[in-house]
Amino acid sequence: MTIKILGAIAALSLGLGMLPAAAQTVEFTLINNSSQSLHFFFTTPSNENSWGEDLLEQTGTLEAGYEGTVTIGDGSDQCLYDFRFIMESGDELVEPAVDICTLDSYTLSD
Repeated sequence: MTIKILGAIAALSLGLGMLPAAAQTVEFTLINNSSQSLHFFFTTPSNENSWGEDLLEQTGTLEAGYEGTVTIGDGSDQCLYDFRFIMESGDELVEPAVDICTLDSYTLSD
């Protein structure tokens, strides 16, 4: 089952390689192959010091075994983004410097 992940849109660029282009909206599939529900998902350009809003705010959670479409469109022209996931147990995973300009999908697993 696919769940559309709504919320704060966080913008990006689709450039060649690591070169940023004009700010554009980027979408990718977030797959939760972990054994826990994902309760919060935050992103920020890697060159920023604060997290954006929770991208799961409308749907609330991404259950284990499900996937959803993430839309990032915050006006940034950066390709490298940090991801912060908070699971139902309260465990946090921070994944630094994810290249969203080339990202088709991202999979969470145990």
